[in-house]
Amino acid sequence: MSLYTYLTLATALLGLIIGVNSNPLSTRSSSGPVVDLGYSKYEGTALSSGVNQYLGMRFAAPPIGNLRYRAPEEPLPTTDIESATEFRPVCLAMGTMLPNTGQAEDCLFANVWCPSLATPRSKLPVWVYIQGGGYTQNGNANYNGSTVVETSGNNIVFVNFNYRVGSWGFLASEKVRKNGNLNAGLLDQDFLLRWVRKNIEQFGGDPNHVIIHGSSAGAGSVALHLTAYGGVDRGLFIGAIGESVFFPAQPKIRELEWQFDRYVTNTGCSHSTDQLECLRALDTETLQAANVATPFPGGVSPPLFYFTPTIDGHFIQDYPYVSFGKGNFVHVPIIIGDDNDEGTFFVANASSPADVTTFFVDNYPRLTTHDTDAINAVYPLTTPLPNHNAYFPSAAAAYGESTFVCPGNFISNSYATHVSYNKVWNYRYNVQIRGFIEAGYGVPHTIESAAIFGLGNVGDNPSGDAFYGYSTYNANIVPVVMNYWISFIRSLNPNTYKYASAPQWDNFGTGSDGDKRLKLETNATAIEIIPLEQVRRCEFWRKLARTMEE
Repeated sequence: MSLYTYLTLATALLGLIIGVNSNPLSTRSSSGPVVDLGYSKYEGTALSSGVNQYLGMRFAAPPIGNLRYRAPEEPLPTTDIESATEFRPVCLAMGTMLPNTGQAEDCLFANVWCPSLATPRSKLPVWVYIQGGGYTQNGNANYNGSTVVETSGNNIVFVNFNYRVGSWGFLASEKVRKNGNLNAGLLDQDFLLRWVRKNIEQFGGDPNHVIIHGSSAGAGSVALHLTAYGGVDRGLFIGAIGESVFFPAQPKIRELEWQFDRYVTNTGCSHSTDQLECLRALDTETLQAANVATPFPGGVSPPLFYFTPTIDGHFIQDYPYVSFGKGNFVHVPIIIGDDNDEGTFFVANASSPADVTTFFVDNYPRLTTHDTDAINAVYPLTTPLPNHNAYFPSAAAAYGESTFVCPGNFISNSYATHVSYNKVWNYRYNVQIRGFIEAGYGVPHTIESAAIFGLGNVGDNPSGDAFYGYSTYNANIVPVVMNYWISFIRSLNPNTYKYASAPQWDNFGTGSDGDKRLKLETNATAIEIIPLEQVRRCEFWRKLARTMEE
């Protein structure tokens, strides 16, 4: 089974479990609660659980036409009460064929869940979730926030949203800088955080108590918000959670001009005197047809992640590992963690040392033969896994640690060094899901999301729930995980409101024998020490980081 086939299956299962359900506050009409945001009024849905749900609220103007490849702008005012009872389309993903009713260029919408009795004076903690998707898609769109709000005792407000991805959000060139904005997808996220600060009181939230949480590329985005503008604290959030922090290659603009040239050639705009204006004049279908990956210069196959954030010297001022190493980040409490088998989804077709060499060169073309030989030496052949070729476990471990685990551990170390060890909590998710184990994928990338949001408790899709086991053999882990997260949202400490039987989650960096993290495992959650062997492998990747980036 290919990577994308398996990811599609896993995403579909999560989506089926997530379902739809929730809504917010303010005045009430005969149909549902209405919130006044100044520029528009939105009518949502009052759920029987005591949670109000607003879906598909426009937080920025449609990023179409002249607003393509630019920073988001304020939405235009409306006079009628707008419906907020259904999710709106997510942003166009790389490779999506049009027409597609679930995706659109006009996609900058937010969803909010809050207690039905909340008022602008409630000052409730706010949980802002940034979805992942490798910066190529909105991969965790429209997660249902009603369960976490209800489980909190109606003591939080939950927000999620869309942001531009692929070429729509991360087209890079000096021409984009001159006649647009680089990293538009990250600017969408930043705009949403400012929207929250301006409007969240209308849902009962506290604009001075916002925690950002992301998974995969969403967690990578969290890291970039922590280091944004050189790490200046602009008061947009007071805590952060990174779930499988994703550090892809983050090239400088000059290293991406070839990518821009290919894109404008594929759209027919290469000979235009003003290529950005040519792109803005094209129809969505023509641009989306060019929103695809091709091999990096010198590569054989298209990389897993093609359009990614670039160092623009403004929002992103340096490589993330450099910024964290220097302490140039917002000093707030954080939770950082990963899954036991982060790389298995991504290296599903690796079969031999040569395949691993090809895999890494396709994704990091600056690696030399000496570098790839060193990778193979650090990750030799191990016990094979079911349904995979011999070198698959080693290749998966190499990619998983280099791209997710080691960046997360490095961020944790940076916070322990530059802030305080008692502001950092680290975890390893090792909940065994039988379907993944039997397929040889172990405990794969971001699979804890289903437990964080209590999807097994929602029970919208029995077959999907049976796959994850969150209402059967893995049921006991759901309240443990969910309440650690809710506790951090409420108090900036995962222990304050933890599940009664859950163990104390010790801070990272407090162990006499090494750095501590929490092993999350059904009926066996406990504190453990990060193995010295993994520490040494992460040091290996840190030394390779500049070569891989540049």
